[in-house]
Amino acid sequence: MSLFLLQLRGELWKLFARKRTYIGFGVFLGVETLFLVLCQIPFGQRGLRRLVEQYGGVFEQYFSGLTVAMIMLTMTLFFLGALFLGLVGGDLIAKEVEDGTMRMTLCRPVSRLRVLRVKYATCVIYTFTLVIFVGLSALGAAMLMRGAGGLFLVIMHEKLPVFYDFGPGLVRYLASLLFFALSLLTIATFSFTLSCCNMKPATATISAVALFFVDWIVFFFPILEAYRPWTMHQYMSTWLNVFRNPLPWPQMLEDYGYLIGLDATFFVIGAIIFSTRDFKS
Repeated sequence: MSLFLLQLRGELWKLFARKRTYIGFGVFLGVETLFLVLCQIPFGQRGLRRLVEQYGGVFEQYFSGLTVAMIMLTMTLFFLGALFLGLVGGDLIAKEVEDGTMRMTLCRPVSRLRVLRVKYATCVIYTFTLVIFVGLSALGAAMLMRGAGGLFLVIMHEKLPVFYDFGPGLVRYLASLLFFALSLLTIATFSFTLSCCNMKPATATISAVALFFVDWIVFFFPILEAYRPWTMHQYMSTWLNVFRNPLPWPQMLEDYGYLIGLDATFFVIGAIIFSTRDFKS
């Protein structure tokens, strides 16, 4: 176990030593800054005011740091997060194969499965790190700009409004980051699996992101509603159930069981491909 942790530390060091690893962090900070500036303009507040008042809330009470942070989280991380998770996941194996360092790694007395486990653990840690960073940075910036107040959220595909006071809303918001990261791990795992195939890093990233958006289109459009149970988004969106009262634990456990099973399937497929590949040429 100590050797595994030592190898994991080395992989994390390599990952965070690359400049492209920080692209996602920088882009999210820029988007958050732009969003906060737009929210300060009265014209930009009209849509949110109409939505809050439509569901019977008081705009001044719920136009708070929590609400603004939640809007930033739901509107940016689900799509931009998929892009940057696909970028990093697609790089982990394919980039080292392209650079020739994978052959040197496999010359050492270590199994291919061990190498893959260490790299996948790195992918998991990066996924949670990115989501938690975006969630906390959005919350901190929004709280400085708008201060404390209630949390307002509409679960869009069900048009379900949610209102919370500051304390309970903050607890739900922080808890949602962990569940959100677990949902997004599926797209990171799929890009990691593609990285195990004989393809360029950019190809693995683009293919993973393309699948994500196709899956989202099938889930979102009403005319394709009959196919929703077959989409990943049907289960990935379960992180929003954290804001329901009471929490639908049976439904969440079922959904995350499906996602974890999908992650395990992707990993096994990637392991089979990686174990049978020829890295001599």
